[in-house]
Amino acid sequence: MPLDTDKPYVLRVAELIYSKITKIKKENSEMTNIEAFEVFMATKDYDIISTGEFHDQWFLELKNNEFIDKITNKKINDETMRLLEIQRDSMVKFLMKIPKLYYAKSHFPLEISQRAFDHLWRVCESYEMWCKETKQQNLITLKILD
Repeated sequence: MPLDTDKPYVLRVAELIYSKITKIKKENSEMTNIEAFEVFMATKDYDIISTGEFHDQWFLELKNNEFIDKITNKKINDETMRLLEIQRDSMVKFLMKIPKLYYAKSHFPLEISQRAFDHLWRVCESYEMWCKETKQQNLITLKILD
C-alpha cells in the first residue's frame, strides 16, 4: 500500500515557514538555523502569519470557493476548519510581536520573542516529522530533527 503524501491542511503554514527559512539559509550559506529563524522573524511573511492574516486570507478564499481548497481541489470539512481556526489563534498567540523589544540590554531574547522562536521551531519540527513519516527526505533541508 503506497504512503499517503497529501499534506494535512494544518501543515500548510508549516510548509510556508519552513520554505522561507530554507530560502534564507540558501541565500546565506554561513548562517545557522537559529540565525535563519531570527531573520525570518523580521520578515513580512512572519508578520502575515503572526497577525493571523495568512489564515484569514485563506479562510476568505475558501469561503468564496464553497470551502474547496484551490491547491488540492478538495472540500475542507467543518472539523478541519475548526482545527485551522485553532491553529490560527495559536499562531497569533505564540508569535506575538512587540516591535523593538527583541533584545534586552543583556542581548538575550525577551521571553515573548523566545516563545515565538520556540513555536516556529516546533512548527518546523512537525513539518520534518511529516516528511520523514511519508518518506520524503528530499524535502528536509534544515535537518532540525537530526
